[in-house]
Amino acid sequence: MTDTVFELRRYTLKPGTRETLIRVFDTHLVETQEAVGMSVVCQFRDPAAPDQFVWFRGFADQEARTRALPVFYGGPVWAEHGPAANETMLAWHDVLMLKPAASGSGFDTAGLERLPQGTSDLEDGRNYLIAIHHLPPEAADEEAALAAKAIADAVGSTGGAVIASLISDRSENGFARLPVRESECVAVTLVRPAVTQAIPALEATLRAVATGSGRAPDIARLVPTVRSLLR
Repeated sequence: MTDTVFELRRYTLKPGTRETLIRVFDTHLVETQEAVGMSVVCQFRDPAAPDQFVWFRGFADQEARTRALPVFYGGPVWAEHGPAANETMLAWHDVLMLKPAASGSGFDTAGLERLPQGTSDLEDGRNYLIAIHHLPPEAADEEAALAAKAIADAVGSTGGAVIASLISDRSENGFARLPVRESECVAVTLVRPAVTQAIPALEATLRAVATGSGRAPDIARLVPTVRSLLR
């Protein structure tokens, strides 16, 4: 089943603890989340922000999200390994709840295989870009979808590939224990540049897309961890 709800989760970590969190996450918190009904799509280092960990997870729909989260966070795996993960974090509330901007614009993970535990995790130059464009909070979904299309078209003009094009899902948060950034309207685009050398031009192109909010987009270069499904 194709996921229709996504979370973009960005954690601020205690200095020097990111590799500890990645070891805990990639070893203990990937398949165990998927076993209770969610998808761990991709997890990243931000080379420019050594105390940040960024990841996406998906759910079939809002009902699936509301079912799966209490099972996992109330279950034995989180009870055992959650404290070690939490110990690395200074802030874990930077969460956007998202949905595909258009039919088929979510993550397509068909045919992808996750590397096994124990695979050497070497940063080998793979780069993605994430762009978060802010719209006025009162913007309708149709406006956000049009903005997302403009962003995707701009990316395509550079030769980059849009991996996912998402907009805010302003449904009620069905699991209040994990807050999300409510009352926001954003378009989130994950991009794979055609070549590394094209990244500066692509960043400039993304910054040039206007959304009417008066805020510059948040743009970051990301490198997937070894067990990220999306690599």
